[in-house]
Amino acid sequence: MEKKLRYRRASSWEFELILREAEKYGELKHDFFAVVEGRFRDVYAVNEEVWREIENLKIKPYSYGTFVGTIKVDKNLIEKFYPNVEFFYFVDVIKNYAVLTPKAGFLFTTGKDVPRSGVRKYVWQGTKKLVIFDENGVILGIGRINPESKRKFILNITDIGEFIRRARRIS
Repeated sequence: MEKKLRYRRASSWEFELILREAEKYGELKHDFFAVVEGRFRDVYAVNEEVWREIENLKIKPYSYGTFVGTIKVDKNLIEKFYPNVEFFYFVDVIKNYAVLTPKAGFLFTTGKDVPRSGVRKYVWQGTKKLVIFDENGVILGIGRINPESKRKFILNITDIGEFIRRARRIS
């Protein structure tokens, strides 16, 4: 039996989870989020004007706005917000980031890890996850710093090339 999708505004607790994740990297620049509940709780950054239109629709949508992540319970039974790459367009990132050289940036977007020599600049405080940028300020993905290794200094968690690399099912 398939679970029915439910859409709603993010609760104050869910907003707090989103805010806490943003604060690891800087300041959240957006304050209106909605949730689609199904198998998971998917979080969308939504324009308030669009939200008012959605609330008046007779047929309810299954998505809206920009998908920014998912709220799940982790292995320790703690509820967490897991951001995707697009989430960081809604955050003023001032810490826990790395800027890559052009070659390293290209390799990162193909799913590869980054050597220390491919990092132009990085700011690391607290969390092991970093937002990865190219030299022009374009967000390339999310990585995990591995300071003990020069060859795999930043491990690729997810990147903007992942969608293209995904295997497609042909019906």
